[in-house]
Amino acid sequence: MKNHVVLFICALFCSIGSIQSQNAPSNNAPSKGYDIGLNSYHSYLMMEPNQNLRKLKVLMESKEKGLIPDRSLTFGFSLIGIADYQKSNIDDKFGYLMRHPTSNNQIGDVVSEAVLHSAQLSMTASINSWITAYGELLYDPQQSFGAGTITTLTRNQVQLRKGFVVLGNTAKFPLYVSIGKMDIPFGQTNSVSPFTNSMMWHVFGGLAYSAIVGFNKYGLNANISLIQGGAQFRAINAPVQGTSVPSRLNNFAADLNYSFSPIQNVEVRIGGSYLKGTAYCQPWPVVHFMPCEETNGAYTFYGSIMINNRLYLKGGFAETEDVWPGTFNPAPPLNEFAASKVSSLDYGAVYRINTTGDILYSLSGEFSNFVAGPEGSPWERQNQIVIGINGEVQQTTRLFVEFVRTEGYVPLNWISGGNFDDPGITHSSNEANTFGFVIGAMVSL
Repeated sequence: MKNHVVLFICALFCSIGSIQSQNAPSNNAPSKGYDIGLNSYHSYLMMEPNQNLRKLKVLMESKEKGLIPDRSLTFGFSLIGIADYQKSNIDDKFGYLMRHPTSNNQIGDVVSEAVLHSAQLSMTASINSWITAYGELLYDPQQSFGAGTITTLTRNQVQLRKGFVVLGNTAKFPLYVSIGKMDIPFGQTNSVSPFTNSMMWHVFGGLAYSAIVGFNKYGLNANISLIQGGAQFRAINAPVQGTSVPSRLNNFAADLNYSFSPIQNVEVRIGGSYLKGTAYCQPWPVVHFMPCEETNGAYTFYGSIMINNRLYLKGGFAETEDVWPGTFNPAPPLNEFAASKVSSLDYGAVYRINTTGDILYSLSGEFSNFVAGPEGSPWERQNQIVIGINGEVQQTTRLFVEFVRTEGYVPLNWISGGNFDDPGITHSSNEANTFGFVIGAMVSL
């Protein structure tokens, strides 16, 4: 059934040109139908996976700029292909998280690949200036939670990654409301790298069923998100009567940020967020999407500076309010390590080498980490350093090269053990280091 739906959408996508011409009104007749077409720049902004992650804000800005006209249905397509090489100092332990690093897919101390990383199909429906809907289909075998290798059918599925409806027109009134499956407004989880997500996103980038009420005016952007309870799609969990069943709207997030220009050609943004229920509340042994006994909230502070529209600097820190119970393993010898809070630090910079020409080049560097245990514990931390070279073509396509180093191997699932016959063993390692490079292209239409 899923395959039939995808084929139908693709067929509809291929016939856009003829449909658009049929819907075009005559010179003197008012338009009674809807225009169906493409806007490559809007699609690029909505589907790129790591740099502009406040997609609700991106959509509202597209409406303000006229990229999405009223009474229109806009399709988009994006595909990422990569080739990479990685070397680890410990067999089967690769910390790079742009694919789920398990021994099902990465054997030995050297791995390499040339693969389709992901593909997306998006639809933006603008009913009028006040009502807009967005949906996005995603195919991502390398980052799917399905079992098996990247060629196993359970990992080769198509999902509706995001889908939400927005009521609002920030060009006329600063308040807006959105309901659906979307990113949670928490912190600064974007990356300056051309392809690789930051550890901040991996740790605190939430995706959930929710409703968002927002305000955007005078440089002030505020969001309150009411989030469905239970274990959500990413980084969100609030128990409902001791279960992970999402039967109540009992979780929330709040974010406030302010943008201003202290001097000419310099724009500064500062902000902070709070999330009531993170995923770091489960008891030992830790298994994805299992219930928690109590919520474990988190807070974050962040900021960024843009200078002359060429140099962008950003940084942020996030931490849970309480310790993650599952980071304490009661079995010796691992029981010497106490339960720990979860935190992430992220800072980076990107410099635009040229601002005109057929290809816009930029150079970026970023450090981010994930801390989940006390000093000396196997699950103490995972650091990531990325140096990237990016070439942007027609504001729709990226050609990139990245050099990546990770320090530590700390998968969230079974982070402190529990998946071996001996409960005093964990697959996490603070001694595993990985170095590699990635070349690839992201093409959007």
